[in-house]
This record gives sequence, C-alpha cells and structure tokens, in this order.
Amino acid sequence: MTKPHNAAPESEQALRVRALESILTEKGLIDPKALDALVDTYEHKIGPRNGAKVVARAWVDPAYRQRLLSDATAAIKELGFSGLQGEDMVVLENTPSVHNLVVCTLCSCYPWPTLGLPPVWYKSAAYRARAVSDPRGVMAEFGTEVSESVEVRTWDTTAELRYLVLPERPAGTDHLSEEQLADLVTRDSMIGVTRLTHGGAPQGASA
Repeated sequence: MTKPHNAAPESEQALRVRALESILTEKGLIDPKALDALVDTYEHKIGPRNGAKVVARAWVDPAYRQRLLSDATAAIKELGFSGLQGEDMVVLENTPSVHNLVVCTLCSCYPWPTLGLPPVWYKSAAYRARAVSDPRGVMAEFGTEVSESVEVRTWDTTAELRYLVLPERPAGTDHLSEEQLADLVTRDSMIGVTRLTHGGAPQGASA
C-alpha cells in the first residue's frame, strides 16, 4: 500500500542521521541492507510482538483484561514489558460501537516497550493533523472502513501518557490458542488505523 498521505520534510536530525549513515557506508563500516533488516525487525517483529501478547492475554483471560483496562501500566508489566516510554500506559478497548485511534499531535510519543519503533507515517505532520481532523479519512486510506454508526475517538499521546488500542477479537477464533491469537495482532491495529477481521486478517495494511 502507498503511504496514506504526503510525507513531511525530513527533520534536521533525520538529515544528520542520513548523512552519517552515508559516510559510514562509504567507509565500509556498516551494511545498509543489514541496518534496514535490523530496523525492520524491531519495527515490525520484536516490538509489536510484545503488544500482541498483551492483547492476546486480554482476549483469553477476562480477569487480566479488567486489570489491563483499570491499570494498564501494571498489567503490561505483569508480562514483563515496561521501561522508558512505557511508564504510564492506558489501554483503549475497541467495541462494536466505539473505535479508538491514537496519535501524538505535538511530536511522536509512542509506547516503545509494547509497539517497538514508531512507523514513519506516525511521525509525519500530515498524520498528526488529519488523525484529529479527519480520522475516518485517514483510516480509509489504510483500507479501513468504519460504519457511521460507530463512534471514532482520537486520543492524543503525550510525553507523560501513552495509549495502546485493544482491538476487538476477530470472529471465528475461539479455537485458537493464546500464542496463535497473538500472531493475528498487528501493530497498526494497536494504533487503531486498521481493524482485525475475517479470522484475524487485518482490514487495511501498513503504509
């Protein structure tokens, strides 16, 4: 899928990092492909897998789900996920009548311990603005259609408070184990730009 909106100009810091990477590559000190693979691993595999385990546990354990909704920081720590940028967490539960979407309008605050590295589009000025002014439009660009009967709530992350969306458990997954359920959960569904449908296949895709 193409990016859901025009990418924002790179920051001075990003340009400095790119220049440093170029110099190190020219000197043969780093392999760009290996670096890309490392970033991809942390962005899509290691990081989001922590959040996916939290979601799966909430789906199969009602008592844990209640603890998660009442004190997310403590409940997430029960599974061993805590630390910098994950100290103060709130979990937002999607229901048939409410869909939650997370954004950081001031910068790009993100729950690293549960979701890993933030995607590029999450940090862009376009996403940060449109997630508030036109959340349904943003989700539509990810391939996610939400009925007008469903209330869409946008939550603004801060340096003091970070959010994690608890997606609805897909229909037809009653036979799956907790581990198998975790495999169905995507990073984007825990941000709220996509939904899990049809036995876990995500409605919409990453940018």
